[in-house]
Amino acid sequence: MSKGTKSIAFYFIMILVFGSLMYLIAKEGERQQIESAITAAYDAPKDLGEGFSLFWELMTHHIQSPIGILLLQIITILLTCRLFGWLFQRIGQPTVIGEIVAGIVLGPSVLGHLMPEVSGFLFPVESLANITILSQFGLILFMFAIGMELDITEVRKKLKETILISHTSTIVPFFCGMLTAYFVYDTYADKSTPFLSFALFIGIAMSITAFPVLARIIQEKGLTRTHLGTISLASAANGDITAWCLLAVVIAIAQAGTMLSAIYNILFSMLYIAFMFFAVRPFLKMIGHIYHNKEVIDKGLVAFMFLLLIISAYLTEMLGLHALFGAFIAGVVMPSNVKFRKIMTEKVEDVSLALFLPLFFVSTGLRTEIGLLNSPELWWMCGVFIVVAIVGKFGGAMFSARFVGESWKDSLYIGALMNTRGLMELVVLTIGYEMHILPPSIFVMLVLMTLVTTFMTIPLVSFIKFCFQTREKIKEYKAVDVADGTYKVLLSFGRAGNGQIMLDVAYQMFAHRRHQVDLTALHLTVGSDVNPLHTDNFEEVSFGPILYGAKKLGINIETRYEVSNNAGQDITDIVNTEGFDFLLVGSGISMSNQPDDIEANRYRTSFYNRFFRRFKAPESWFYPGALLKDKTKMFIGKSNCDVGVFVNRGFVKASNVIVVIDSEKDLFLLDYTSTLLKTTHGSASILDRSSSTTPGSEKIQYAIRQFTESAKQANLLAEKDMTPAIFNGYNFMLISYDSWNDVSEHRREALQKMPSTLILNHKERTEE
Repeated sequence: MSKGTKSIAFYFIMILVFGSLMYLIAKEGERQQIESAITAAYDAPKDLGEGFSLFWELMTHHIQSPIGILLLQIITILLTCRLFGWLFQRIGQPTVIGEIVAGIVLGPSVLGHLMPEVSGFLFPVESLANITILSQFGLILFMFAIGMELDITEVRKKLKETILISHTSTIVPFFCGMLTAYFVYDTYADKSTPFLSFALFIGIAMSITAFPVLARIIQEKGLTRTHLGTISLASAANGDITAWCLLAVVIAIAQAGTMLSAIYNILFSMLYIAFMFFAVRPFLKMIGHIYHNKEVIDKGLVAFMFLLLIISAYLTEMLGLHALFGAFIAGVVMPSNVKFRKIMTEKVEDVSLALFLPLFFVSTGLRTEIGLLNSPELWWMCGVFIVVAIVGKFGGAMFSARFVGESWKDSLYIGALMNTRGLMELVVLTIGYEMHILPPSIFVMLVLMTLVTTFMTIPLVSFIKFCFQTREKIKEYKAVDVADGTYKVLLSFGRAGNGQIMLDVAYQMFAHRRHQVDLTALHLTVGSDVNPLHTDNFEEVSFGPILYGAKKLGINIETRYEVSNNAGQDITDIVNTEGFDFLLVGSGISMSNQPDDIEANRYRTSFYNRFFRRFKAPESWFYPGALLKDKTKMFIGKSNCDVGVFVNRGFVKASNVIVVIDSEKDLFLLDYTSTLLKTTHGSASILDRSSSTTPGSEKIQYAIRQFTESAKQANLLAEKDMTPAIFNGYNFMLISYDSWNDVSEHRREALQKMPSTLILNHKERTEE
């Protein structure tokens, strides 16, 4: 008997033996169950109606169980925060503002007021402790990530330039807050709260700057590598470190009751900070040099880092400084190796931002009852807090920046940016509220102050920019084709692999123009909540292939990276304000014949046919050709230059080109074709779809004849119509935007066989 036959025989014998034994066990168990089953039979449902009632009762029980309520709360919170974050992003505000508003909406101020039954079901009082604990843990992770965003080495380099700005913008609002506390203490503070604790918390609440929100605003405005952006970020970082150290002292004093009682807390806290910086930090620096990429960072190291974070948070909580301060310090002392910090923030930040922080916003919103401000006097007091906060922070930062030699324009910018408070302010307010130092009414006023000062930052920055642009009447860039003989091309791409392909297209299209070509490659990351630590990595990954391609071709290319909330609008703004002569963009997955893109298009078409066709939803939402047309229309309508939208169908080289001419307006394509042939040394065929009745037909035929005579490798096709077969043998097509609209509408089937295509629109320019 062979080995295979033995294995099969053993397999069947094993099944037979164990199957028989399991059958005997089951029968014996059923026999023993009969007696108890008979006694319990009257409790079993007798029909489907009773069965459904039992099912509904059990499901209701599961929904109202602690874990069921918590999961429902998390689902509601995440959906609401994402919705409000998206809405506020659409109006140009940081996502965090929308999430804070979402928290207030889910709290007693809106949901509790309008639908108390729903609010009571979603957020029963006994369940709030779970949300609070989860949100506090999320804050610990978030503060750890914030600490890692602050590079002490960079802060030290800019210390001389920023120490006056950062400390003035901290001390002045701190003083203003304490002065305000002096006048409101008797009326609004709880009499059991010592004045010193109350005044110190009001002061620290006025002096906080939200470094994460500030960093993202600077990214969004394209200021990251400018002098203004560098000074603002360094000042905010320096100020944040100062403010959090002050907060630690304030908490120690508030918990001890007096400065004298807090001296031991402060002394041991200084020993803790010294230990972290002079013992732990050098050790972590060594680790950072060894473990600097994902390949060598294992779960053991990550577990060690999290253990260090938790120990640091526990020590500061034990010393009376609050666990968040320990998490912040743990992040600050992380290795300065940027790659190491990027990897660690990737592991921490996504979970803390996406899951835990929305819980914190709602936890804060549940405490924020705007109805407590039920008199004109209270609203007037709220206005006083807002004005004091703005005057102290904006004024302190602006005048100190002007004093150290910044221009009035940059000083105003710095004042506006440093006035951002955001999430960091809510953290401070929550600590004060939980310690019963800030009464509910003052807590609500300061939450509203946080919203106003954060919301006003972007409009204020835009207003300052508008005022100085109007006053100075400046245009930093102008089209200089005639003046200096350069032809400026902006190449905008999304996926890194497409960048190199589009560079090949741009090179073949423009390398032999009469004028020198100035080529800029632009890549946008969509989303203003991008971590500043990650942008260098995004740039390296995104521009790697295109820079490699430029080196192979022996051409110079300038790279440009931006963070954007509206990529299309920002691309056209760059084109128009900086005087580019040509915009080259990709069509995305539309009409692509790459395997992944084909699969995505197939899924989109299937999804449309299955769910939306019956509701007569516009096919343009899903059909690739129409989608491409809409995207092209946006760029063409808003750009003040020629635009090319590239459809990649496996492009390598435009060695055999087909050019589509429909009307006299399409003759500009012949100029592009001529330049293309000089680079590729290929051939071109002209598909003349015009007729004798087409306006300017004689001019069209004359121009084509002149072109084919001057370009020996060009010829006129005999065919007049576009069919799938006409594309055989061609690897590139040039077509105007107007012709593309006509073809995609009436010859859709032909486009399925088309080669790589460049859709061109010529913008007529008026001479100045």
